[in-house]
Amino acid sequence: MREAACGESREEIREKSLAEAEEIATEDIRVNQLLGKFGARLLRDGDNVLTHCNAGALATAGYGTALGVIYAARDAGKKISVFVDETRPVLQGARLTAWELKKEKIPATLITDNMAGFLMQQRRIDKVIVGADRIAANGDTANKIGTYSLAVLAAAHRIPFYVAAPLSTFDFTMKTGAEIPIEERAPVEVTGFRGMPVAPGGMKAYNPAFDVTPASLITAIITEKGAISRPDTRRLGRLYKRGKNK
Repeated sequence: MREAACGESREEIREKSLAEAEEIATEDIRVNQLLGKFGARLLRDGDNVLTHCNAGALATAGYGTALGVIYAARDAGKKISVFVDETRPVLQGARLTAWELKKEKIPATLITDNMAGFLMQQRRIDKVIVGADRIAANGDTANKIGTYSLAVLAAAHRIPFYVAAPLSTFDFTMKTGAEIPIEERAPVEVTGFRGMPVAPGGMKAYNPAFDVTPASLITAIITEKGAISRPDTRRLGRLYKRGKNK
């Protein structure tokens, strides 16, 4: 039916689809490299950076957002060390981010999610950088569960908290983060891991996959058009319009 409707053969459709996919991938890498360069300016030589979940090459087309900032800082000659949250319950930090950083030969230390506050108290973390799944018009940011806790801890210890995300992450149809729907995943991810139970049989579990960090806790949002400090509806709207017009 599709061939008859558009007058193209299956092979022509396949080639056009592949070409478009490659173009999208190339553009994603270009955008994230730009984002990384802007973010790298916010890191100092010798910084210890904490990150959460995976926002690197494995989560994008090949470069990354939060990890892209770290890669760009490394490429600029800065010595950066990374603390990697394991990211319960699916362990994206332990399984993915740790692997990426090891492959890139960037010094990294894996920690459990509940160690972050202690490290901040010990003055061993200089910056926190995370990615984003969706950003509301006012700057409220949805990201992997546990991100909000890190933002609260960072604020309490006066540590800069950065969100790295391309403009495509913004959803201006949502005025605040309260409108962002939160996925709830299977309880078995909490009560067990890869088929191995870690809780009593029949135990109830609550498993939201994301949380929302208020814009008031975000030091800056880093995009391919620059970093916007103290994000709010006015500043982000102006940045977004500027990005769309170029």
